Parts: sequence; structure tokens; C-alpha cells
Amino acid sequence: MSLENVLEVAMESHSGMVRPHNEDSVHADPASGVVILADGMGGYNAGEVASGMATTLLGSMLEEAFVEQPAYTDVGGRCHAAIALEREIAITNQSIYNAAQSQPQYAGMGTTLVAAVFHDDVVTVAHIGDSRMYRFRNGVLSQVTKDHSLLQEQIDSGMITQEQARHSQNRNLVTRALGVDPNVETEIHDYAVEPGDIYLLCSDGLNDMVEDDEIGMTLEALGVNLKLCAMQLIQMANDNGGRDNVSVILVRIKTKFPAPRGFWQRFLAWFR
Repeated sequence: MSLENVLEVAMESHSGMVRPHNEDSVHADPASGVVILADGMGGYNAGEVASGMATTLLGSMLEEAFVEQPAYTDVGGRCHAAIALEREIAITNQSIYNAAQSQPQYAGMGTTLVAAVFHDDVVTVAHIGDSRMYRFRNGVLSQVTKDHSLLQEQIDSGMITQEQARHSQNRNLVTRALGVDPNVETEIHDYAVEPGDIYLLCSDGLNDMVEDDEIGMTLEALGVNLKLCAMQLIQMANDNGGRDNVSVILVRIKTKFPAPRGFWQRFLAWFR
């Protein structure tokens, strides 16, 4: 079931105003409903290698998995999208870890990850680290994912307030990352989507530089033109200092896309 006529996607990525090169990586395949963003970390160009491996490997494996079996298929009470994300992220994690172990210049490299699969009027979201997904619906911006970071743990425990967190020196200390250890715990959830929703995937180079209310106002003002909106969000981060690489993926839901339910509909879906 191709989603090319259902999803409108725009992507932008920039090195920012301070970093010499861009260690973020983005990937989108609207037809299969897959979008992925990774923010790499590591010395030399290792972060760029880790994020590039994450988006390339995971993107290709997911797209192949959904050709073999549609993302919306129920498998033992779970959708195939969630199962495939869990499985393919584990394989990607092992590949990055092995590369870091076997090549000294890549030692310690890793990457954050936020990946989304749209299917059956649902988005299945997987994330590791502090790259985020937001939802803009009916004029309201909501953060969908919850950071895996020291700062978030301090907020959750009541050690600091949200306002204090804005000025913390621990903003970039993640508690989970892809490729750093042989195994990684991926957080995966399903969320119902509605026509008109805009989903924003971003590296922390955006939300560290631009307040959520400013992001929401930008989506409100420019959301009719996703490409322009993505470019403006990048520009805002850079205008505010651009201390990190900054990447965004915007996805608009144009119409409902329920999975085919009857036998013949399911059968024909394999050939669309």
C-alpha cells in the first residue's frame, strides 16, 4: 500500500554556525511511510559515519521488510511496523558497534535516532536518545517522544524544573545511544494520526536553539508550505546561535489511509 499520495514530506539539514561538518543524517521514503533522523556523535568524522549508517541501513531494511509484509499486519497482537523497527534497529545497532570496535578511528561512535512508520491511520515511533518527534494538530504543538537524557531524568526526579533545564550545562548528555553498546533498548509506541496533522522530527540542534512555542508558531504560519517551513526552522536555529548541527523532517497527513480489511482488498494491496 503506497502512501505517496497520503504523506507530504520535507527535509532539511545544516551544519549550524559553529560545527565544521554535519553529523546529522535524514532519510524519507513517503511511499513506504518511513522517515528517519539520526544525530551522530564521536570524534573526527565518526558521528557522521554512525548517523549515516543508521539512516541508510535502517531505511533500506525497513523498506524491504514492508515489501515482504505490510507494516499494518497484525503479528501476535503487535503491528509488523513495531516488530520490524525493533528487529532492524537491533541489527543496525550491532553493525555500528562492530564498525566502532574494528576501526580505531571510529571508536566510541554512536548516534541518537528517531524513526517513524506511518500505516493504517497510525504512526509507529521508535526513538533512542534526545532526537525528538513533535505533533502539530489543530494549532497545538505537542512533544511525542521523551528524551533519553540525564537532563530528562533530573526533571522527572524533581531535581530541576523545566525552566532550569533550559539553562543546564547537561543538555547533551544522553543515557541511550545507537551503536555504543552491543545491545540497545529502543522505545516504541503507536499513535493515531488525523488528516491535517504535521509531524516534526528534529535533532536537538533545533529544540536547544528554538523554544517550543516558536516552533509551534512557525508551523502555524508556514505549515502550508512544508519546504519553506523546514528551511525557516533551520534558519531560526542558526539565527539564535546555531551551536549544533540542526536537522528537521516535516510530515503532513493529507488524508486518511486505513489498511484494507477484506480478503480481496488485502490481496490486491500486495500489488499496489
